[in-house]
Amino acid sequence: MNGLTTEQLAEKLSMRAASIRSGFCRNGSYFGLTPLKLPNGRLLWPADSVQKLLENGEAK
Repeated sequence: MNGLTTEQLAEKLSMRAASIRSGFCRNGSYFGLTPLKLPNGRLLWPADSVQKLLENGEAK
């Protein structure tokens, strides 16, 4: 499986992992990104998540 953990995504976006999890829990996605939920409950975000957010202008 190729992807980013929530912690890795947060580090790349210079934010807290809890903020990403919170946004996902409230909206079912994080600025249009939907992770794969693994059997152990962890989230696996698409490998190109950071690029997609930057292209859409959502992350600063």
